[in-house]
Amino acid sequence: MKVGLDTKRLDATFFALSDATRRAILVRLASGDATVNELTESFSISQPAISRHLKVLENAGLIRRSRDAQRRPARVETQPIADAVAWIEHYRDLWESTYERLDVLLAGELNKRKQREQS
Repeated sequence: MKVGLDTKRLDATFFALSDATRRAILVRLASGDATVNELTESFSISQPAISRHLKVLENAGLIRRSRDAQRRPARVETQPIADAVAWIEHYRDLWESTYERLDVLLAGELNKRKQREQS
């Protein structure tokens, strides 16, 4: 696992991803930058609600908002997702090795049981 992973940022990432609308906004932004108004057209929620979701995503570092004349497009930032994936992969590796050891233990117990039944 990445040493020095910012746990506050990781918490913010998982919190932001816990909401289906925010995940949908990220999916939309993955296809290209969009403003609040453009996102409002894609979702059946109000402009203030979109803005609140964008603020959560921005605080988590999942998006970045820039200024382009009068537009403030949002774009996806990939590093927080990469950090979350690294954290998940680390624990997946631990869980898989635990399950492999359990499989070996259970196979040994099954063999012992079969040998007792045959005796």
